[in-house]
Amino acid sequence: MAEEITSPVACAVCGRELAGEDSIKEGDQVFCEDCYIEGHHKIQACNPWAVRSKKIFREEAGLEGTDGLTDLQKAIYEFIVSRGGVKKEEIAEKFGISPRETENQFALLRHCELLKGQKRADGVYLVPFGDK
Repeated sequence: MAEEITSPVACAVCGRELAGEDSIKEGDQVFCEDCYIEGHHKIQACNPWAVRSKKIFREEAGLEGTDGLTDLQKAIYEFIVSRGGVKKEEIAEKFGISPRETENQFALLRHCELLKGQKRADGVYLVPFGDK
């Protein structure tokens, strides 16, 4: 389990200087809260219960397509649709987000059945859910 430390340190990921009470120690590394959470929070893309729950929620709320998505999720979806599919690395670069955040955003859009992965000759692409 992570433990707090008491002396000023720098985050092992982003390098931000932290007061002791704002840092979290795990093993021999120290993290700011944002980097610690990002490093430990991964949403599973292939989760049938999450897909079912999201589908029921969206139907009951009357949400269709990109309704109810964040601005970032809408932008990622529109970028993928406009390009006919993109690799995760392209999304991270285009939107200035980490690989983990890219995975999480994809997982949420997958749960909405808006995106899916598609294997192509040169790698895995994220494509609109209806593409074959």
